[in-house]
Amino acid sequence: MIKSMTGFGKSFIELAGIKITIEIKSLNCKQTELNLRLFGKYKIKESEIRSELTKKLERGKIDFTLTVENSNVAANYSINKAVVLKYYKEIEGIAKKMKQPMPNDVIATILRMPDALSSENIDVDEEEWNNVFAAINEAIEKLNEFRLQEGRILEKDIKRRIILIDKFLVSIDKFEENRITTIKNRINKNLSEIVDVDKIDRNRFEQEVIYYLEKIDITEEKVRLKKHCDFFCETLADKESNGKKLGFITQEIGREINTIGSKANDVSIQKIVVQMKDELEKVKEQLLNIL
Repeated sequence: MIKSMTGFGKSFIELAGIKITIEIKSLNCKQTELNLRLFGKYKIKESEIRSELTKKLERGKIDFTLTVENSNVAANYSINKAVVLKYYKEIEGIAKKMKQPMPNDVIATILRMPDALSSENIDVDEEEWNNVFAAINEAIEKLNEFRLQEGRILEKDIKRRIILIDKFLVSIDKFEENRITTIKNRINKNLSEIVDVDKIDRNRFEQEVIYYLEKIDITEEKVRLKKHCDFFCETLADKESNGKKLGFITQEIGREINTIGSKANDVSIQKIVVQMKDELEKVKEQLLNIL
């Protein structure tokens, strides 16, 4: 079972006079990259939220947003006059430089900007926070379910391509015998063009041919490639998502494919190698989005 790093989760909670919306988005990333946007008093819970996101979502570029719609803003919040004035002067300066009039709704816009409003009650009630924290975990669960659904789609595509590489590997066998015969004939022909046939030591010739054929033998590479493909499918079926491990296995698969290509000395086999490489590159691209 694999899990995608791409996902989305959303939850709502209504408390006395307020409606809280929690949205979590995640994209692929080699490490854990968190970007949190929190409303007012909930900023003091940032470290706790970060810890929960890191523990439950493991890895990825994660955007977390907690917004609050308050039906009684005036009773709970006051305006930070210094902050609002600073925003106003900066906007006014920009408008003058651009020779544009000040927007009619500039004050309303400023009041939605960070720290324009401050909460009169900076503490978060324990019961209230427990409810909000439960809603955060609900959004996390939805995101993880989204990741699993995406993972199932990716798993089918990736497994299909690995099985296809395995089939390409089997198709090499029919060219093996002709490859050896062709190489022997080519060596014999080239040698006869520069040395009189009667002067060729046939025993020595056979020894050299055997030595050369051993160097270009691809039996071991084919066996290892088969084992790597099988191991990849086994890892793909594990209960845990193993994106990094699968990435390491693809490196080994690629190494064996490249070696077969370099030893082949046969156009038909090299064409098959190109097809295997093409499928493997598509697998690698998919793995970038796996947890």
